[in-house]
Amino acid sequence: MSKLLDSIIGRSPPTGQDDYMELDLTSFEGAMTDQPATMYVKVATIGDLKDTPKVKEEVYNGNIVIIDIGRLKMDKITYERVLKDLKDVAKDVNGDIVGLGDQRYVVITPMSVKIARDKIGGGTT
Repeated sequence: MSKLLDSIIGRSPPTGQDDYMELDLTSFEGAMTDQPATMYVKVATIGDLKDTPKVKEEVYNGNIVIIDIGRLKMDKITYERVLKDLKDVAKDVNGDIVGLGDQRYVVITPMSVKIARDKIGGGTT
């Protein structure tokens, strides 16, 4: 999990799907319920303009999406178009959008979820 956070804030390059670690929360009372969540945090990668509709659909469905846009850095026109599309979605749903890790990641939220622009701990950069 530390590797994921380091890659989000720009300390190390992202790795793969194997870096996710499942945590056993069964020892915590009430942690596991049979009811579905009302909102999910999803992780996506956009490497091309054709990947944006899936991300937009998740936000319209009320989910928070963390998007790796690092592959887009090589194509400035596609990069700017994807960011414009994502900003429009955030505006449409009255959500929020912010870039992280030298603009390698974008977090986009649905209605009534705002992203604080100040860091908690760790000093200032």
